Amino acid sequence: MDCVKNEKSAVQGAARGRPGYSREDVIRAAVRAFTARGYDATSMDNVASELGISKSALYHHISSKEEILELTVVQALSRLEAVAEEMAAADVSAGERVRGLLRGSIEVLCSDPKSVALLLRLRGNSEVERSALERRRTLTRSVVPLVEAAQEEGAIRSDIEAPLLTRMIFGMINSTSDWYEPEGRIDAEELASTFESVIFGGLAPQALQ
Repeated sequence: MDCVKNEKSAVQGAARGRPGYSREDVIRAAVRAFTARGYDATSMDNVASELGISKSALYHHISSKEEILELTVVQALSRLEAVAEEMAAADVSAGERVRGLLRGSIEVLCSDPKSVALLLRLRGNSEVERSALERRRTLTRSVVPLVEAAQEEGAIRSDIEAPLLTRMIFGMINSTSDWYEPEGRIDAEELASTFESVIFGGLAPQALQ
């Protein structure tokens, strides 16, 4: 199954379901179960229990846990790709585009950390997973030229190879999905500012730099 081709049909099918719980409620419950138990270890019975409904009622909204996985990772990937595409086309310096990429990616992650966490934990066990993993790799590669441009203009350090630096930036951003809570004391804007400060300024006290 092609993850990209199915994005349109997945969205078109979002309206089906029945009163009580919406399709979106079912997907959110499933993602909670997937991140808590692991995707492979989660059954549709577990998802039904999360909502307190029967498995037969669950199938009025969704056909399988594979469909839920695809819907979730496609949406997360599409939002992250949109941030990268917007920054690649922005009419500002490369350094500002890297900052915009950082802030936009943090915003996506903070708005739905469990979906992003699910995306990051894929292991390539199915065609949906393999397609999503390839899109992640393509996204990372697409940002390398932007990082190189920021290095060339002196916005970020150039003694680290751009591909490695790009992975380090995404690694910092992605790690947030393991602990970030939208209702916690740190909001997305504060978190993005902190990441921006560390990535562009380092960890050493300012007086020592």
